[in-house]
Amino acid sequence: MLALIIYALLALNLITFIIYGIDKHKAKKAKWRIPESTLILLALIGGSIGAWLGIKAWRHKTQHPKFYIGIPLIITGQIILLIYLIKAYT
Repeated sequence: MLALIIYALLALNLITFIIYGIDKHKAKKAKWRIPESTLILLALIGGSIGAWLGIKAWRHKTQHPKFYIGIPLIITGQIILLIYLIKAYT
C-alpha cells in the first residue's frame, strides 16, 4: 500500500512539473493558459515538489507571491503532516 502511494505521488509530481512547463510555453506563445487555481490545486493535492521544481526549472510564476511564497508553504505543511502521520501510525 505504501509503495502505491509513493508511486502515485511521484506520478502526480511529474505531471505537475510538466503542466507548469506547458503553461510557461503557452505564456510565451500568448495562447490559452492553465488557470492559476489549477496550478495551485495540483500542488495542494500532492504535487507541491513538482510545482516548486517547475517554478525553478521553467522560471515560471516567479513574480507571483501565491506561487513563490505559497508553494513553499504548501510543501512545509505537507512535510509537517507527513511527520505527524508517521509518528501517529508507527
